[in-house]
Amino acid sequence: MKITLSKLGTKDLATLAQRILSNSQSGKYPIITNHPLIETLQTSYTEYDKVYTKQIYSGKGKDVAMADQDRDIVYANLKAFLNGYRKLPSAVNYQVAEELYGIFKTFGLNLDRLSYSSQTAQMKKLIETLEIPENKQKITLLSLDSAFTEMKAKQQDFETLFAEQAEANADLRQMTSATAIRKDLEKNLKSYINLLTVMKDVPGWELCYNDINEHVKAAKNSSLVNKNKNDTTP
Repeated sequence: MKITLSKLGTKDLATLAQRILSNSQSGKYPIITNHPLIETLQTSYTEYDKVYTKQIYSGKGKDVAMADQDRDIVYANLKAFLNGYRKLPSAVNYQVAEELYGIFKTFGLNLDRLSYSSQTAQMKKLIETLEIPENKQKITLLSLDSAFTEMKAKQQDFETLFAEQAEANADLRQMTSATAIRKDLEKNLKSYINLLTVMKDVPGWELCYNDINEHVKAAKNSSLVNKNKNDTTP
């Protein structure tokens, strides 16, 4: 029974290990029941199984991007309203719009073009300044309370999602990679396969050997099929 385990794909290796364990732990082969090598193989497979299909990143990127777009829209709309209103000297409180627009200028009129982190930092300062009582009063004079509340809410939504994404990504990076633990699984699989190969002619071992050999053949065939698919030019 021969197979080059290093040539198996990540999932093919997991499948082979799972099938061998399932077969060996089925109770059909008393000779191998509770064998220390099976327990060792089970341990290494369990660790491998935890990570071999794990995502490199959290998958929250789209949600974060959408939250960023939402805060950009409310920020841009409020800024555009103030910019337009301040240009109408005949409008009531146009000077108030000029003063509020000046606050936007202070923290930059292109926040929606900055990186996530830079925009978040500047938006927080902008909101804090607009929260000052005298500025809140100006916002009320222009009937912009709802718009300002919405901008704060969208900013908070973004911060929450961004923090969740950062935490999730950090957790994933801390997990042991499948590549790092693959060698242990390969080593234990090889040891078990070698044991069965050596003992195949001993009474009681032949049936176990034959069944496991079929799984090994299937793994080799699967590896060849995948290789042919990869080598085929569309």
